[in-house]
This record gives sequence, structure tokens and C-alpha cells, in this order.
Amino acid sequence: MSAARAALTLFLVGCSALALHEAHPHPAESYVAAVYEHPALLAPNPLELTSRQQALELMNWNLDIYEQQVMAAAQKGVQIIVFPEDGIHGFNFTRTSIYPFLDFMPPHELGRWNPCLEPHRFSDTEVLQRLSCMAVKGQMFLVANLGTKQPCLSHDPGCPQDGRYHFNTNVVFSSNGTLANRYRKHNLYFEAAFDSPAEVDLITFDTPFAGKFGMFTCFDILFFDPAVQLLRDSEVKHIVYPTAWMNQLPLLAAIEIQKAFAAAFGVNVLAANIHHPSLGMTGSGIHTPLKSFCYHDTDSPKGHLIIAQIAKNPPSLVRTENATNERDPSHSKFLKILSDDPYCEKDAQEVHCDEADKWNMNIPPTFHSEMMYDNFTLVPAWGKEGYLQVCSNTLCCHLLYERPTLSTELYALGVFDGLHTVHGTYYIQVCALVKCGGLGFDTCGQEITEAEGLFDFHLWGNFSTFYIFPLFLTSGMTLDTPDQLGWENNHYFLRKSGLSSGLVTAALYGRLYDRN
Repeated sequence: MSAARAALTLFLVGCSALALHEAHPHPAESYVAAVYEHPALLAPNPLELTSRQQALELMNWNLDIYEQQVMAAAQKGVQIIVFPEDGIHGFNFTRTSIYPFLDFMPPHELGRWNPCLEPHRFSDTEVLQRLSCMAVKGQMFLVANLGTKQPCLSHDPGCPQDGRYHFNTNVVFSSNGTLANRYRKHNLYFEAAFDSPAEVDLITFDTPFAGKFGMFTCFDILFFDPAVQLLRDSEVKHIVYPTAWMNQLPLLAAIEIQKAFAAAFGVNVLAANIHHPSLGMTGSGIHTPLKSFCYHDTDSPKGHLIIAQIAKNPPSLVRTENATNERDPSHSKFLKILSDDPYCEKDAQEVHCDEADKWNMNIPPTFHSEMMYDNFTLVPAWGKEGYLQVCSNTLCCHLLYERPTLSTELYALGVFDGLHTVHGTYYIQVCALVKCGGLGFDTCGQEITEAEGLFDFHLWGNFSTFYIFPLFLTSGMTLDTPDQLGWENNHYFLRKSGLSSGLVTAALYGRLYDRN
């Protein structure tokens, strides 16, 4: 990180994740990216009908700030900048009240278009024109989110009654102002003003400085289409990700899932969140699989620009099956438990090994507590060291741990294997080591951000999916990076030692897309 600071001014508050063994990329092998967390000016009453002119006045206020950030980024040599979802027009509209805020998006068939150079080619494109000119002025690729409209015909079976589609749209402009591509959000999150496109947009764009980028929006990150489908293209090494994410601890804080996606798929993620702390909305970052430059602030009302130099070809954190020859004592113990060593006798929640009596302990009680609206089965992590197992349906989660020092806090290992049904419906398998909100079992799963407990541990489970996101959050909303991550003997594991701050969450968050 010191090398990065020498090369660029990086703006980081309360949030970092560094891997010391990852060398800072050589300038020829890297590019400079920026994301801006924007405190958007919102319509006083988004349900109220307004005129196009009034809508443009509000949007131009936000676009003025965008332009200021583009020029600040240009002075730092930024080659691509990403702005958040809903940052130009706001949110909580009805289908009728959002209409004046929508730009017309011409279909692909009409050919390439540079709104800055051809402002009169299409009407109702004032926002697109300003964004295009910003890209030209800053000489950088620019990604932004806006509302767009597209007329449809009555014989189209999906055409809404008002004769038009409304889309939550990301656009990317090249450094000469040309509209390089657009993406229409597929997985809407309680967005009554917008339509989901009939077919999933799998959108990429090419850059001269880092190759191919993919693009999706906010809630899309939890679904196969388009997020995972995009990455079947092996040339996609970078994701631009506008979002308006409401933090939900302990498993789905904005920076937490952003970093987990980068680590799981071995890609760079440029994530720009909107900034409204009173609504729980903050958390942006530039994430590689091994490090993060990010921002999370629930106190300041101000926006925040993050700039970082990152590798064109991100290194992978995930190891393949049996890829490690490491044989330190804790890893040897982990491998022994996995291999069902005859010298080790397992019961429901513990392992007893003849040569390692130190792991013997009284069996802790199993209990249930709600976490993220799901009924988790948990077991407390008491004592300075131990081995725990807890199961739900077909998933068994395991924890092998040592604690350098004991704190008075309650930690627990939890498991959930089932359909999540609140604020979206999707199937998950989760193994999670969490700090509880208090000393009572019923506080496990509560939202907390501060912790003192230090752990050296292996966390693993017999997951039924290959799509597993490593969530790793420490005290003060700080991200951490596993020492090792991957498959071993049909189990997926996360390994970490030497935490620098107290553990809030260490979890393996599996998605079974075919069971949604």
C-alpha cells in the first residue's frame, strides 16, 4: 500500500484490505481507476408529478458534482470512473412520477452515437449529452446510471399499458464521448418505476488500457444472470458496478459483498455506492482479489472519491483442490479432520484425537437465532481453542480455531441451508463465524461493527455449489483477506491467522442459483 500511496493520492477511510505478498503492479501492467460515492440531491417528494424542466434542474445539480469529480480524477491520471446507481435522479418514484427524469435511449440498430458531438440527433437526451461531454473533458471512460425510456408497440406482449418501457440503465462512454454500451438492470429490487428487460443483457466493453470489462447493477450481484454468466467470458477481468446498496450486517454490507465477489471470481470490481447514511447506504470500493481500496462512513454527509492503481490481470486468491503442501500444525490438523484419520474419533460436534488431547472439550449447546431474516443453527465458540461442527439439511460447517487472547465477547459458528425469502427470494448455503451483539444466544446475528476477538482459524463446509463468496469483516468496518481459500477433499475452506483487529464476520456464502 505504501507504494500505491507514493504513486497516487488514495482516499481511504475506515476500510482496507491488503495482502503483503501481492506486489504493487508495474505501471505498464496496471491502470488507474476511480469510483465516486455520491450524496445525491433527492426529489423532495418523489411521488409528486413534475415537469421535464424541473427534473433536469435536479439532475443537473447532481451532474455538476459528477463533473467536478471527473476533473479531480483527471488530474490524477484516472482512465475510468464509475458513478453510483440512482445518483442522478434518486429513487422511490412511481412509474408516473419518474417519467420526466427519463432520457430516451436509442436502440443499438441506429448505430454508434456520440451525444456530445451530436446533441440534436435524438430528443430527451440531455443527461446522456452531459455524461458524454464529461468523458471527453476528462479524457477517460465514464460509467453512470440513469433512468431511460423506450417506446414499445401494442403487439409486443410485454409492452406496458402506457406504451413504453422504463429501464434502470448503466451507460459507458469512451474517452472520446462515444456511447460504448448500455446495460439494463435485470434483477430489480422493489423498483416499481422500472421494467426488467425481457432478455438478460450480457454487456461488456473494451478499453485500450485494461481489455474487457463487464457491467451490472446492485442486486444483480446475488444472481447468476447476468453477474456469473458474464464471467464465462474468460477475457472479462474487470467489473464496473453502480449500486444503491443498503447495508445489512453481518453478512451483506456493501463493501463486504463487493470484495467477496472479487475474491470468488478473481476479478477487479469497481463499485460505486450512493451515499445516504440515514438510509444505511454507504460503502464503495476498488477491489482486487487480494486487496481493497474502499470507503464506508455512516457519519459524514459528504461524498467521497476513491482512486487506485490496480493490475490489468488480477491474481487469483482461490486455490484448486489439493494445491497446497503447507504442513503447519493447524493446517495439518485441518487436513487430518477432513481425511477422517483413524486416530481421530468424531462425535456430533467435536473431534477427539489421541495425539491432540488439547482439542477435547465439553460439547457446547446448539441453539437457533435469526440472522439476516433466516433461522440459523449455531454453536458457541467458547474457550481459547477448539473444533466445532454444526449442520443444517445437507450442509455441515466446521471451525478449527485458536485464540491468542480471550475477550469477554460471545462468538458463534452458524449454518443455514435453505431458501432466503425476505427482501428477495434465493437459495443460500452459509457457514458463518460471527460476533454476537451481546452475551445472550438470541443476540447472535445482530448488526454490530466493533469487535475485539482475535482468531486463528480454518472455516469450512461440504457445500453443494461451486459459487461461494468469502465474507470477511473486522472491527471498524475493515475488510480482511484470507491467507488461503479453496477446495480440499470436497470441502470449501477459508483459512486465516494473525488478525490485526477484532473479528466481526468470517463467512462462506454459497449461492445455489438453480434452486431459487
